[in-house]
Amino acid sequence: MRTQTVEADIIVVGGGLAGVSAAVAAARLGRRTVLINNRPVLGGNSSSEVRVWVCGATAHGNQRWARETGIMGEMFLENQYRNPEGNPVYWDDVVLDTVRREPNLTLFLNTDVSEAEATGPDDDRRITSVTGWTMGSEIRTIFRAPVFLDCTGDGLIGRLVGARHRLGKESRAEFDEEWAPEEPIREFLGSTLLFYTKDLGHPVKFVAPESAKDISTTPIPATRIIRSGDSGAHYWWIEWGGQLDIVDDNERIRDELRSVILGIWDHIKNSGEFDADNLTLEWIGNLPGKREYRRFAGDHTLRQQDVLDQVEFDDGVAFGGWSIDLHPAEGMYATGAGAVQRFSDGLFEIPFRSLYSANVSNLLMAGRNISATHIAFGAARVMATCAAMGEAAGTAASLCLEHDETPRELHQNHRRELRQALLRSDSSLIGVANEDPHDLARTATVTGSGWQRTIAAGADAADAAVAPHVLAEDLGIVIPVHPLLETTELLLSASESTTLTVEVWSTGKRQNVVPAHLEHSTTIDVPAGDASWVSAPTPFAPETPQNAIVVLRANPSLSVHLTSPLPAGVLTLVHRVDNDDENVEISDDGLLVKWPTKPLRGRAPVFRALPESEALAPERAVSGYNRPFGGPNMWASGPLSDGPAWLRLDWEAPVTAREVRLVFDDDVDVSLITLHHHRTPDEIMPQLVRDYRVEVLVDGTWVTAVAEQGNRLRHRVHPLPADLGAFTAARLVIEATNGAAEARVIAFRVQS
Repeated sequence: MRTQTVEADIIVVGGGLAGVSAAVAAARLGRRTVLINNRPVLGGNSSSEVRVWVCGATAHGNQRWARETGIMGEMFLENQYRNPEGNPVYWDDVVLDTVRREPNLTLFLNTDVSEAEATGPDDDRRITSVTGWTMGSEIRTIFRAPVFLDCTGDGLIGRLVGARHRLGKESRAEFDEEWAPEEPIREFLGSTLLFYTKDLGHPVKFVAPESAKDISTTPIPATRIIRSGDSGAHYWWIEWGGQLDIVDDNERIRDELRSVILGIWDHIKNSGEFDADNLTLEWIGNLPGKREYRRFAGDHTLRQQDVLDQVEFDDGVAFGGWSIDLHPAEGMYATGAGAVQRFSDGLFEIPFRSLYSANVSNLLMAGRNISATHIAFGAARVMATCAAMGEAAGTAASLCLEHDETPRELHQNHRRELRQALLRSDSSLIGVANEDPHDLARTATVTGSGWQRTIAAGADAADAAVAPHVLAEDLGIVIPVHPLLETTELLLSASESTTLTVEVWSTGKRQNVVPAHLEHSTTIDVPAGDASWVSAPTPFAPETPQNAIVVLRANPSLSVHLTSPLPAGVLTLVHRVDNDDENVEISDDGLLVKWPTKPLRGRAPVFRALPESEALAPERAVSGYNRPFGGPNMWASGPLSDGPAWLRLDWEAPVTAREVRLVFDDDVDVSLITLHHHRTPDEIMPQLVRDYRVEVLVDGTWVTAVAEQGNRLRHRVHPLPADLGAFTAARLVIEATNGAAEARVIAFRVQS
C-alpha cells in the first residue's frame, strides 16, 4: 500500500453524467481537473453496470426543441453515430472517450472517497482535501484543490464536510407547494434494478432460485404491465426502498429488487400466460439505480412553482423539461400508478444559486443532490438535466478561480459572464442572447447567399410525399413570425362543401410551443373536391420574434395533406391527450399534454405563410440564442442543389481573431436516447452541415483558414492560424449537409 498526494485546480467527485460534464467543462477552460469515480466505468446510472437510459428535457418527445446541447449533446450525437442499437457497453466508451480526450483532465476510476477535511465554523466551512482508496491498486490518494464539486448523487462529500442538506419530503407549507404532503415525512423515490432478456431461438427452461419472490402474493400482477418481450427500460417500475433509508439500507433494497426480478421472470417463463419459451435471462443489474437521497441547501431552493410556472432567473444556467415525476414510496408494491407526472408547458430554468452550498464556501454540486425541494427535484433529477447542471457548475468553478471568488461571490459579481461563457460553449441555456464582447461577429454586417424567405411546407397535391389526413382532431401548425404573419394558405380536400375555423394563438413564454392566448379567429368556406389551395387571414404582428400556432379546428369532412421533412422552425401539434406508458398517471393540467407533437412528429400539413419572413435570414446566425426561442434562431439557406451556400461577415476596419466557433443545426426536437426505449433512424442528424470551409479576406484576397469534410458535429471550434494577420471579412462556405436540402447555421462567431 502506498499514499500519494494529488494537487489540482478543481476536484470533481462522482463520475456520473453530472460529474463527467463538470470535469470536461472545467478542463476545456484550461483548469487542471481531477475526476474521481468509485466504479470501474463512467456514466453512473447510465453505465453498463446499471443501464438506465438517459432521459432529459425532451421527456421522450413530450417537450419541443428541448434536447440538451453542450457536452451532453455531444455525447448524444456520438452515441447515435457509434451505437444506434443502444448497446450499454458501447455507451461506456462514448463517455470514457469524452473524458480521456481532454489533456487537462486526470481520471481516477475505482477510487472511493471516504474521507474529507474542512475548516471553519458550521456556517462558513471550506474544504481542504478529500481522500480516496483505489481498489485493486491499494493506493491511498489525498486530493487537494481550491474548488470541489460534489457530483456523487448521494451527496457524500458535502455530508462529510458538514454541508447543510435535506432528506425526504418537505411540508406543503414550507415552500407553498401544492403537491407536497401536509406534514414533512422522511420518504424517498426508491431504487431500481433492471434486467435484459434474449431470444435464443430454441426452448430454454428457467428454474427459479430460492431467493425468487412469488409475485402472486404481491399486488404486482394486478397493478403493473408485464409483457414477455419487454426488458430494461420497460421495467423502470421495479422500484423499492422509498420508506427505508436509501443509503443505509442499500443492500437490503438490492436483495429485494433482485428477488422480485427473479419472481417476475419465473412468472413470465413458468405461469403459462406468456409466449416466452425461447427467452432466457441474459443480465440482471446488481447495483441499484438510486433516484433520491441528500439534497444540499443552496442560496436558492428550486420549488414546484419554479418548474410549473417556468420562473425566469437572471442566473439561469441550465434547463429541464422532464415532468415533476413522483413515485409512490411503496414502489412496486403500491396499488396505484407507478408514477404520477405533471408537465410544465415548456422548458424551465435552473438557477446557479441552486448549484453551490449555502455554508461550504468552495463547494459546488450538480446532479440529483442540488438545492431543490422533493417536488422540484422530481423534474430536475433525470440524467441529461444533471449533465447540463454539471457543465454549468464546472464552468462556474473555472470562473471562480479566474476571479479568485467563491461561488456566491461569482453569482453576485459575474453571473452574466458565467452565462455568456456557457453560451459560448453552446451549453443548455434558454433565453440568453449573445452579449460576448469578444465575439467580433456582433459588430459585423451579415449577408448571405439567400435564405428561405417563405415559411412553407410541401408544394402541391402532385408531390409524392404528400398524404391526406382527415381533420378528425384539431391541428396546430407552429410558424415562426418575424416580423409579421398575415395569411396562411392551406392545401385541403373536402368530401362536401363546408367551413373551416382557423385561429391564431400565441405561446406565452417564448420557449413554449403551446396555444396559450387566442389572437385571431376566422371561418372560411371550403368547396367540395380534391386538393386545392384555400387562404385564411391569420394576422399576428408581435413586438419581438415569436412563434404563432395556427390552429385548424376539427372537421371530419376536411383533409389536410401531410408532407415531410419539416421546414426549419415548423412543428405540428395534435389536440389529444397522449400517454404511451400504462404504468404512469399523467396529469392533464397544462397545455403541453393536451397538444402533443408525437402523433405527427416530422410531418406538417402543406401550407404557405405570407408575407415573406425574416425568421431564417442571415442575421439570425449572430443573434446568440443558440436554440429555438421565439423562433428558430438560425440561418437557413436556399437549396444547395443551386450551388454552395455562404454566410458572410464584413467589418468597417480590419480585425484580428484567434478562433472561429460554428454551431450547426442538429434538430434539437429529436429525442435521442442512449440505450433503448425508442430509436431514431438517422445515425447522423441530416440537418448537420457536412462539408464547409471558412475563408477570410486579407488585403483583398480570400484565404482559406479552415476546411472540413465529413462533419457530423453540432459545435465546431477552429483555432485560426497564428500568422493569419488582420482581415476585413470572413465567409463560411457550405457545400453539403448530411441530408438536408439547405444549410442551417445557428451561430457564426469570430472570437478575438
